[in-house]
Order: sequence, then C-alpha cells, then structure tokens
Amino acid sequence: MILSRRTMLGATAAAALPRLGRAQAKPKIKLGVLNDMSGPYRDDGGPNGVICCKQALIDFGVPGKGFDVEVTYADHQNKPDVGAGIARQWFDQEGVDAIVDVPTSSVGLAVNQVCREKNKVMLNSGTGTSDLTGKQCSPNTVHWTYDTYMLARTTGGATVKQGGDSWFFITADYVFGHTLERDTTALVKQAGGTIKGDVKYPFPDTTDFSAMLVRAQASGAKVLGLCNAGGDTENCIKQAREFGLLSSMRVVAMLIQSTDIKALGLETVGGLYYSESYYWDLNDRTRAWNDRIKGKTVNGIWPNMTQAGDYGVTLHYLKAVADMGVAAAKADGRAAVERMKRMPTDDDCFGPGRIRVDGRALHPVYLFQAKTPAESKQPWDVAKVVATTPLDEAWRPLSEGGCSLVHV
Repeated sequence: MILSRRTMLGATAAAALPRLGRAQAKPKIKLGVLNDMSGPYRDDGGPNGVICCKQALIDFGVPGKGFDVEVTYADHQNKPDVGAGIARQWFDQEGVDAIVDVPTSSVGLAVNQVCREKNKVMLNSGTGTSDLTGKQCSPNTVHWTYDTYMLARTTGGATVKQGGDSWFFITADYVFGHTLERDTTALVKQAGGTIKGDVKYPFPDTTDFSAMLVRAQASGAKVLGLCNAGGDTENCIKQAREFGLLSSMRVVAMLIQSTDIKALGLETVGGLYYSESYYWDLNDRTRAWNDRIKGKTVNGIWPNMTQAGDYGVTLHYLKAVADMGVAAAKADGRAAVERMKRMPTDDDCFGPGRIRVDGRALHPVYLFQAKTPAESKQPWDVAKVVATTPLDEAWRPLSEGGCSLVHV
C-alpha cells in the first residue's frame, strides 16, 4: 500500500489530537460536601450547604482562574463510621482533595483523622466541638464557623451576666453535647454560677423530651441550657412551651441558628438570646451576598452561619490553591492548609479575619436577640444584634486548647 504525503500528514495530525487534548485540559480540584442530608441537622447544613459551597466557586471566578473545580456531596447519616468510610472512598477512589462542612462532632472528629492520615484537607464548618482545634487538632484542618467554647463564651456568658447563675442541662449524648456542656459549665462556674444537674439523651433517636423537662423544672435552676442543635433544639423549645416551663425557667439554646428561629416562629422564641458568627442583615456585604444566593436555595431558606461557613471556608481554600498552584495543593493537604493560615481571610459573610496555627478561623461573634412578631418587618427579619465580641476575644486562647501544633 502506497501512502500519499497528504494521507500521512492527516494520520499524524489525527494521532496527535488526543495528546493535544490532554495537554490542554485544565487542572481540577475536587471538593466533597459531607453533611446530614436527611436527619435532624438537614436544615443546618444539608442541600443548602452544597449550594453555598458552589456559590464560592462562582464568586471566586471558576473557571476563569485557570483551573476547574468539581463539587460532589454525600449524607453521613450522623454516623462516624459512615462519614469516615465516605471520606476514605472519596480520597482513595474518587480523587477528592478537600472535604467541606461535616456537622455532628463525632463524625467530624472521625473525618478529621482520615484527612490527616491521607494528607488531604478538611474545611470544617459544621462540627461544633472545640476539641477539633484542641487536643485533636490537625495540620490538615481549618475550623471555620463556630465551636463550643465560642458558644459558651458568648451565649453562656451573657446569660450569667443577666442573672442566670444556676443551670440545668439537657444534653445530646455524643461528643458535641458533652463538649458544649463542659465548656459552658466551666464558664458558668468561672462567673460564680452553679450547676444544679443534667440529663443526657440518645442522639439522634430522641424526639420526646417531656421527662427531661420535668426533671429540669424540679431542679430549681434558673436556666435550662440546651446542649443540642437543629431539630432536637426545636423540639425541646416547643415542648418546654407546651409544659409551661418558659414561665418558670429561662431556656437558653446554646446552639441555635437563624433557620431554627424562623422554623420555630417568633411567637415561640421572641426575646431568645443566641450567638452566631453570620447573619444576613449584619451589613451591606452580608445583605449583598444573601441577595445573590437566596433565590438558589432549597425551599426558599436563607442561609445560616453553618451554610455561610461552607461558602467562606471554600472561598479561602480556593484563594490558597490559586496562590500556591493546583499541583502543589493536590499533592500536599498540609501545605494547602498552611498556605490558608498564612493568608488573611476576607469574604462577604464573615469579613476580615485570620486563621491561627491550631486551625481556628477568627472572626467577630454576635449575640442576637430573636425579634418579637411586632418588631419583624418581613419573614426572615428574625433577630437583632445586642452585642459584638471581637475576634480576639470570642475564641479560646491558644494556650488553653492543648493543641500539639501550638508552642507558646
């Protein structure tokens, strides 16, 4: 067979096409949002956490930065073994570079260990336990949005100052509830208060809190501290109102978010004090960001601080990737987190801040009071700021956490 020069050139060009395609393909970062998609923490993170993570890609300018970003997601069912198993599969088989969100502290701590073992990145928003930047801190993890020390410091501290000096706790029986009760107890006692007792309940399998509320009322404590979150907190408050307990005790939700306030209704929770590090109506930047995303969320829910944290921590990670290069970020999760720590943080949800050596992101924290129905101007106008704790005061001092990364 005799080949013409034209045929030979055509064949050579065709053979080269796949190689050229591969050479021109953009590098890609893959993110996995891991949270509760169907249980009591669904509204705290869930599908809207994924949407907020994806908003970070839009605001960052993907794909205009020279690399692509893919987002996948999964439901960890509030089970540490399930969460750790998904993390391993993502890293070993699916090319995930960083895991985002991870509410439920027992799951968060399990995934934290997997990320450290695999040298990948944990971009945490939903885990509450302060141990994540304390005794179980990791060079692969950033803890962005809130933690149990911050909640105890702001909500608990304000309650004691207002005369709530004797407490009884209803506590979810897993690491988040335990840590939140521990941190709140320490700050209450430091302020001269006393603890009258507590009761722990199985999580996530409890919906009837009536017997626990009766015990709390019988304790004689002035304050009922709810060391739980999401649907559990909502059920506790509803049932406390039904039992008439709100007239004899001050119910303090140690972790409650704007989405919970909206779900409960201002008729039920008007006047309640609580803490968040983000709220849509804080300033012009938060209002503008909320306007960009509120039309994209599931069921018209406006993002809370955990979901905003999914946005903020993802955006900062992408800035670090762009700064150090995709190949370097993919090759070394510790190096990517170290780059995040060296760069100042700034986004429309949390404003300027920084990340400490222990992985704790620092930004101001706000003490809110839920509005009464008469004060609210529209359905999501649920709270007003009554105090601001500066970023240098809201979080546990480095010297007190016991993190092995800290040398002070």
